[in-house]
Amino acid sequence: PKVDLVVVGNFSFNILKEKGAPQYAVYWQDVKTAEKVDERSVKFTFGGGDNHELPNIIGQLPVLPKHWWATREFDRTSLEIPLGSGPYRIDSLEAGRFIVARRVEDYWGRELWLNKGRHNFDVVRYDFYRDEQVAFEAFKAGQIDYRDEHTSRLWATAYDFPAVKNGAVKMVTMPHSNTLPMQGVIFNLRKEQFRDRKFREAFIHLIDFEWFNKMLSYGLLTRINSYFFNSELAASGLPSKEELEILEPLRGQIPPEVFTTEYKLPVTDGSGNNREGARRAIALLKEAGWELRNGKMTNVKSGQPLSFELLLGEPRMERFALPFKQWCERVGVEVRLRTVDPVQYQKRMDEFDFEATIELFANSLSPGNEQREFWGSKAADTKGSRNTLGVKDPAIDKLVELIVSAPDRKSLITRSRAFDRVLLWNQFFVPQYYSTTWWVAYWDKFGRPDRLAKYSPRGWTTWWIDAEKERTLSQRATERKT
Repeated sequence: PKVDLVVVGNFSFNILKEKGAPQYAVYWQDVKTAEKVDERSVKFTFGGGDNHELPNIIGQLPVLPKHWWATREFDRTSLEIPLGSGPYRIDSLEAGRFIVARRVEDYWGRELWLNKGRHNFDVVRYDFYRDEQVAFEAFKAGQIDYRDEHTSRLWATAYDFPAVKNGAVKMVTMPHSNTLPMQGVIFNLRKEQFRDRKFREAFIHLIDFEWFNKMLSYGLLTRINSYFFNSELAASGLPSKEELEILEPLRGQIPPEVFTTEYKLPVTDGSGNNREGARRAIALLKEAGWELRNGKMTNVKSGQPLSFELLLGEPRMERFALPFKQWCERVGVEVRLRTVDPVQYQKRMDEFDFEATIELFANSLSPGNEQREFWGSKAADTKGSRNTLGVKDPAIDKLVELIVSAPDRKSLITRSRAFDRVLLWNQFFVPQYYSTTWWVAYWDKFGRPDRLAKYSPRGWTTWWIDAEKERTLSQRATERKT
């Protein structure tokens, strides 16, 4: 039977924009209308301006089955398995424990060129663990086949169990050319005390990254110093002539250091005694209206001591949060750590109910419309948006629109570098760290392509079960038991 894809397309566009996650309304805000042309065609009319990415964004529109949703509330939480059209369908699930996806044998896109060699597993099961160590023990026991490792301590010290030594578990380090996320401590700018740029900068100087990397991360990490780290979009040195053409009209609206000083993070001697950083932090806090009184950092006007809650969504974040708390205490700042479960954390973040937290902003190699969601003034007032910091800055809004309207790759690079400088000098993040390689561990039952993708080398959707390896692995397990 024929299906009117245009009606379905119109329904998908409208329902996602009206009742979907806030990102859809932001991404598609320049789409004025969606009209049926004929049975197989739809016409999208864009608003004014040069949004060169928008046709591609619209091409990514998820197509939802209108007839299925006709009897259900789209914006109501449910565990009912929805009707989809992808290579896998959800076979079973238990909330908070697992989801099982089963391959669709008559998948409509199986023979498309972009799917050749992909989606090779009949069944994929995702297990959920609230505790990182429990998840790792499950992997060691063979209950989990594949693991992306995100903790340097585990990668450096914990993979010494017998299965690794006898080759049953493989450890692979995969370099890549993707941008790395900006990750670090952020403050909620909706609260008055966090709005001073000098205030936020003070905490950057308190970080003793060199000690942390040496003592707790085994030297495996790199300090993040760009919102487009590990890519050609990252700013370096002083602004180029082309960047200055973008930045000069904003002089007086953006930090003056953008024009005069290369952005560099402070470097310590790694001894764990960051006296220079503490002195600099105290001086900056004084400029922001705080001073030490009887060992407590105190607001000069109100007399209130400086104290804030650092909200965490998972226990593994405490590994950085605990030293951060100690660094702050050295200059009289009280940090109250609060770790909540992921559901409560997401709810509080959606409602912007936090003082400080550890956040992550991941950028692609082709930034565009999503920057409105990250940094736009409108998004700052939209609950559930990615502008968790609460940035409302006309100059940043203008730079975002310049990125969205970039006519070619060269101009996108220039505009992204200029934007990067402005974000960095606003001191929105207290930058943490990241690894420039991916760490992957898996039980040796898979075949995988010899040639890895440049930007996504760990793409396990291109892997497959190697029957001989699986048989050998099963034999090893039987031998161990006997």
